[in-house]
Amino acid sequence: MDLEPVELFHFRDIEQSCSLLLQLNTLRQENILTDVWLCSDQTEIPCHKNVLASSSPYFRAMFCNNFKERQQSKIVLKSINPGILNIIIDYVYTGVVSIHMNNVLPLMQTAAMLQYGRLFEACSTFLQMQLSPDNCLSMIRLSEILHCESLRVKAKEMAMKSFSDVSASEELCELSLPELMRYLEEDDLCAEEEQVFETLVAWIHHDPLSRKGAISDLFKKVRLRYIHPTYLFQFIASDPLIQSSTLCTELIESVRRLMFSVSTKYIHDTEFNKLWVAQRRYTCQDRLVVVGGRKNNEQTSREALLFEEQTESWQRLAKLPIRLYKASYVALHSVLYVIGGLTTNAKYSQVTSTVYTLSLKTNQWRLAEPMLQPRFAHQTLSYLHFIFVLGGLGSDRRVTASVERFNSMFNQWESMAPIPEAVLHPAVAATNQRIYMFGGEDAMQNPVRLIQVYHIARNMWSKMENRTVKNVSAPAAVIDDKIYIIGGYTRRMIAYDTKSNRFIKCANLKERRMHHSVSVLNNKLYVTGGRYINSHDVIQDSDAFESYDPKTDTWTSKSSLPHKLFDHGSLTLTSVQQTWDKS
Repeated sequence: MDLEPVELFHFRDIEQSCSLLLQLNTLRQENILTDVWLCSDQTEIPCHKNVLASSSPYFRAMFCNNFKERQQSKIVLKSINPGILNIIIDYVYTGVVSIHMNNVLPLMQTAAMLQYGRLFEACSTFLQMQLSPDNCLSMIRLSEILHCESLRVKAKEMAMKSFSDVSASEELCELSLPELMRYLEEDDLCAEEEQVFETLVAWIHHDPLSRKGAISDLFKKVRLRYIHPTYLFQFIASDPLIQSSTLCTELIESVRRLMFSVSTKYIHDTEFNKLWVAQRRYTCQDRLVVVGGRKNNEQTSREALLFEEQTESWQRLAKLPIRLYKASYVALHSVLYVIGGLTTNAKYSQVTSTVYTLSLKTNQWRLAEPMLQPRFAHQTLSYLHFIFVLGGLGSDRRVTASVERFNSMFNQWESMAPIPEAVLHPAVAATNQRIYMFGGEDAMQNPVRLIQVYHIARNMWSKMENRTVKNVSAPAAVIDDKIYIIGGYTRRMIAYDTKSNRFIKCANLKERRMHHSVSVLNNKLYVTGGRYINSHDVIQDSDAFESYDPKTDTWTSKSSLPHKLFDHGSLTLTSVQQTWDKS
């Protein structure tokens, strides 16, 4: 076929630029048309001024302005290694360079001096490939010397993410005090505050004579609010370094007074308040965990599941050591507690006072201090450094009004004032130094229209009748001084405003729901499982997973649970990124 005639044809020879550069390099090697020699020590390298000026702002300024070098045939480049200069000139004419550990630093320094930006970044990329927890701190220091932002960012990222490994390295012990303080105060540090304390102690012990006086300044970098009280008051407080510092002992004493006051108000100490309100590090994230309950209406489950929010998938944690019917579940200091319950097997069942704990850090279950009294079908919540256990059924299988409290500062249980009116399956929540108990049912399974309030600091109860309250087997959760009561043999969700002492109607659930669980994650309610009454008034188990946004008063369906589940625990635990062992 004949081609259509065209008026204009654009031809692009993609080999021309590459071929031209190679030809110029050949001319340079044969010393043809070269008009300048770059000199370093006894080495003289022939080049073309136009090639150098085209490749670098440094040489462009030298040869295209009224500098004396413009008229010179030999340019002496002081303090540049002749071997490195040869490598750079080869790179200019070929675009190829071999970077290794023996030449990367002088090559990078010379590339910066002669303004070869892409070569400088290539050296940075090579160094980033060498990054490890053992050298990332020195790489940060090197990046600052070389003014290399890309290397600094990557080295700092590794130092933040690999805190456990970095803190054990020799490099950390060699940091100066200002460098260590900058490192420990980072919000992006993947560290628990206990680790931060142990790291600063190890740094001081590396050179105790000259570093002991730094304990006060370093201790301020530890965010005391997020340290387990037992660790703080039994381990840190007794450390000789801490005891040697008046400021450190005063800070710990301020924390002790704050916790003993059972108050959310800060002590009138500006220095302490500033340290106490320091935010949790960004790398500490809240994780949703679902544990125990009745699985697929068959048997009591030993499973613990962790929800991965980014992938909306469920990961299995270590299984509970035993099956527990109607145990209670609570989180305190980023530790999951499974308290009491009824143990069952083929021969007999027994009400237990046992307490099991799980930390996401170790993914291992441990036995903790048991309750004073065995019980099941009870309610549990945490407030400050306390766990409160309310009511339930005792070892005689009767409804009990007893209350006990676990003090995590002293690792012990103590009896508290009993509930005015013993009920089963109420909705409970704690805020502003008070525990609120809504509704529930009496021993005859009649709904109780009561709000019972416990004042934590005074160890006193009060109660008031309220016709709005009519919930059984409904969970409750607190967001912004409002207590949300979700379902309870009804579709209704209401919010109790503790400040105005009134109820607010919220968006309804899809079905009448009970025996479900709720937790708060990123200021939203997450409701899991439970049982519901369908349109034919038949009770069915649920694998539903839904979230509620108080700002928009809307419900959103999430991915479902791995199986149907009710009478389980749903908790929010805080963990440091990349430290959870899934084994």
